[in-house]
Amino acid sequence: MYLRSDDRRPQMSSGFALRVTLIGGLGVVLFAVLFFRLWYLQVLSGDKYLAEANNNRTREIRVSAPRGEVLDRNGKVLVGNRTSLALQVNPQKLPAKQGERRAELARLGKLVNMSLRRVRRTMHEELKLAPSSPVTLRKDVPSTLVYYLQENEASFPGAEVQQVFVRRYPQGTLAAHILGNVGEINADQLKEPRNRGVQSGDQIGQDGVEYEYDRYLRGRAGATRIQVDSMGRPTPNGQLSVKEPVPGDNLRLTIDSSLQAAGEGALAARGLPGAFVAMNVHTGAVLGLGSYPTFDPSIFTKPLTQSQVNALYRDPVAAPITDRATQGLYPTGSTFKPFTAMAALNGGFLGLDEPITDNGGLTVGGITFQNAGGGAYGTLTLPSALQVSDDVFFYTLGYRMSGTTQQQRWAHKLGVGEATGIDLPSESSGLIPTPKWRDRLYKKGLTDRPWSAGDNVNLAVGQGDVQLDPLQMAVGYSTIANGGTVVTPHVGKEVDDTAGRVVQEISPAPKRHVKVNPAFRSAILEGLHAAAQSPGGTSYSVFGGFPVPVAGKTGTAERPPYADQSWYVVLAPYPNPRIVVAVTFEQGGFGVDSAAPAALTILSEYFKKQATAVGSAGGRVE
Repeated sequence: MYLRSDDRRPQMSSGFALRVTLIGGLGVVLFAVLFFRLWYLQVLSGDKYLAEANNNRTREIRVSAPRGEVLDRNGKVLVGNRTSLALQVNPQKLPAKQGERRAELARLGKLVNMSLRRVRRTMHEELKLAPSSPVTLRKDVPSTLVYYLQENEASFPGAEVQQVFVRRYPQGTLAAHILGNVGEINADQLKEPRNRGVQSGDQIGQDGVEYEYDRYLRGRAGATRIQVDSMGRPTPNGQLSVKEPVPGDNLRLTIDSSLQAAGEGALAARGLPGAFVAMNVHTGAVLGLGSYPTFDPSIFTKPLTQSQVNALYRDPVAAPITDRATQGLYPTGSTFKPFTAMAALNGGFLGLDEPITDNGGLTVGGITFQNAGGGAYGTLTLPSALQVSDDVFFYTLGYRMSGTTQQQRWAHKLGVGEATGIDLPSESSGLIPTPKWRDRLYKKGLTDRPWSAGDNVNLAVGQGDVQLDPLQMAVGYSTIANGGTVVTPHVGKEVDDTAGRVVQEISPAPKRHVKVNPAFRSAILEGLHAAAQSPGGTSYSVFGGFPVPVAGKTGTAERPPYADQSWYVVLAPYPNPRIVVAVTFEQGGFGVDSAAPAALTILSEYFKKQATAVGSAGGRVE
């Protein structure tokens, strides 16, 4: 049989045919996968990737909003804004080569007195929070630096100078502890719910009313979207959209600048660490609150040096950053006696007209408690005991209340020994010692003895372990003066928008109302009035010639190992007070010598009246 040449080829084996089929099928599958993947990317996800591509050629520049101003009750600006030149670095425009980038950062650091290490640390911290944002190296750079960078633009790619808002303080150090300061938000603060919407690099309130009312003051940042080329540089006419920033609202305080200045001046004149509070007894509106030594709040508008940090935070004696009006805790001495009187009267441990005989001392547990100076006042009722500040009279009341917590309960009822709720951060709660508190310390080996009757005696005159601050004393005296309302102190008065319209009024509700017997109130105020303005009263030498009737109490508290703490708390006008002033000085000695004259200065400003000189008329010095 004859076969054609093309029929004489060897036939394909079945195994080879199978392999060809598998390879062909695999090719079809791969092609199908590639086809469907392209279809998914271009058809189903096209809009998404188009948006991402557009974002790669646009940049959003965040524009900070100016913070609202802080004003006193009469509209005087306490905190405003000023524009400042800030040196910033855009990391996307820095040289790509590591060596060139390092050299430029070192040169920039020298221009603003920063080490390369500090520059890199600053950039690392800020870029970790906001990778695409410019990094601010230094604010308040001089205009000469701007000119230098412009002349040497080729040597400093990525460096730019922008205008930013910085806080200014036209009244200097006035009310520094109330105002507080602002600073750049940190990583931990970014996580706090109160800072929702804030971004890295933004300024927020760090202390004082800047912190407490930050949500109103900060405003809302704006943004400018621009088109950039493949190198991240803005293209000509590349501005795409502008969202203008919204300035923050203004905060009006209850503070009276003139009274605040008078109080701070009185503290500075004595030159001792101390504090004062002046407050409306009916509403809790704080008219003045100050602490000495103070600080310049503008110091926080620039990076702090180590010496400044040490002076502000680490000086255990001066401690200028500490607000002694709300955080300074001291024994109160005889200014505590009205609280003791209220506790004894309400508990039935003292009759309203009951006389107590002072023979010069009270012996309890083998210890004799005597009057200051060792004198004896004979038989006295409550008003006259307050007038001369008879310690033995109040020692007796404290001893009568032994075995009870009557003193502590009434002190707390009147608003002392607990945080007042003022709209300032970091307020101290104070301490009214109790048997349970001391006994617990004794069991832990933290004190040498458990509670005894002597502790009741000491507490009755504001000695021992009691720890209170001027604000709490002002609240306690206000509760007695206004008939039992425990006010909530506040320095905020209202929030206004930039047009001056009231956004929110600030009038916190009282903490509670305590039932105060009008007869008890009258007897206590009568004694305090006599102490201030009747011959023989403990502060008659200071307030005897003041034309406005007042009710005031001196206090001189032992505070080992320091010299005596000086106190004065005064209500005016008597018998229906509107204002309370509490003043204290560390190591100030007698209350009549240090604290009372400072209180007189504050009340003189409030009433715009001056006292005439009077003699001491034999009054007890305390």
